Amino acid sequence: MPNRKKNLSINRRGFGLKEQVAGTLAKEYKSGLVKYLRENGSTLQVGGLRILLAKEFGFCYGVDRAVDYAYETRQKFPDKTIYITTEIIHNPQVNRKLREMGIRFLSGCEAGNYKFEDIKPEDVVILPAFGASVEEMKHLIETGCVLVDTTCGSVMNVWNRVERNSRDGFTSIIHGKYSHEETIATSSRALQFEGGRYIIVRGEEEAQVVCDYIRHGGDKAAFLKRFEKSISPGFDPDRDLQRVGLANQTTMLSSESLHISKMVEQAIRDRYGEENLKEHFRAFDTICSATQERQDAIIELGAKKPDVILVVGGYNSSNTSHLCEIGLRYAPTYHICDPGCIVSRDEIRHKPFGQNEEIITRDWLPPGPVSVGFTSGASTPDKVVEQTILRVLECLGLELSLADILPEAPLVNEFAAN
Repeated sequence: MPNRKKNLSINRRGFGLKEQVAGTLAKEYKSGLVKYLRENGSTLQVGGLRILLAKEFGFCYGVDRAVDYAYETRQKFPDKTIYITTEIIHNPQVNRKLREMGIRFLSGCEAGNYKFEDIKPEDVVILPAFGASVEEMKHLIETGCVLVDTTCGSVMNVWNRVERNSRDGFTSIIHGKYSHEETIATSSRALQFEGGRYIIVRGEEEAQVVCDYIRHGGDKAAFLKRFEKSISPGFDPDRDLQRVGLANQTTMLSSESLHISKMVEQAIRDRYGEENLKEHFRAFDTICSATQERQDAIIELGAKKPDVILVVGGYNSSNTSHLCEIGLRYAPTYHICDPGCIVSRDEIRHKPFGQNEEIITRDWLPPGPVSVGFTSGASTPDKVVEQTILRVLECLGLELSLADILPEAPLVNEFAAN
């Protein structure tokens, strides 16, 4: 293997080209209609359709920053080979745009036939908002390429928590999905320290299994079999569940993360007593504020009693799927990946919460005047929300004269048609 130089070029602040890429980003992702709705009560009546828009939705700060840095990178290095380790965010439209810009995906839905071994010192590699694992970072640093790190600050906050747990001899119980890019990166942080351990729980059911083992012990072989894909190497539940600290994938259902923390806390209390709680348990402060705000907003939207709720975002987006889960408490809720999923007034393609495959549902819009709630995941551009609203109007045979409400209506119409 050839000698490789240590990477001293990791850019975490962009390249000062925000103004140069702002016009392109606005044209491809922004929406005048959505801006108007945000500034005018998030409600609009058009004929028999009442449009209800969630107060918080779409690009969060971390996603906006990651996309901006990716565009700046292409602007800064127009002639260099640029890779990205996986999808920059879980949105098909955004990832497709980056691929069209010549950025090579090493994994994810847009992946080409590229490998980490293909990366050369003169190349540029973008790290997505989810971050990268310790192993990936080590390889890239040894390669000597330029790294553009767009990792979300909220994700790095979780990493700090997991690293602190491992340094202090606490096993991290991570509420997340073991195959999710963010959780892979997060769990790898635990293994940087001698004796570092983690276990990943998908939801309250798996958390209960862990809590029962904390309280009473049990069949170790059965426990290890159940969590075989979700635990650190050499995990021993008899040893590694004595001192635990909580962490979470930032895009999980916030209320569930908090409840799991309380479940584990009580299990530790039952096993070791209140007086020893601090020696055996650490709560977490890693709930992502943007995730929480979007989840709170769909609750507020549901309280307005829409007839239907549309949640727009990538099917592999965790935070989007949880918005769908919450919406179902209030109204029939459909998770669609793009406006094309709305086939007609009578037919819609969508992915039901908790299922992996897209299905078709008929008679999804009730007859007569109807109110439709709209929201989107943290990785969905406002432009896609606009296109979804216009598609619903089209299916109902209604027209929205944007010129009546927007001075820049011709520009908005151009965006909607693209």
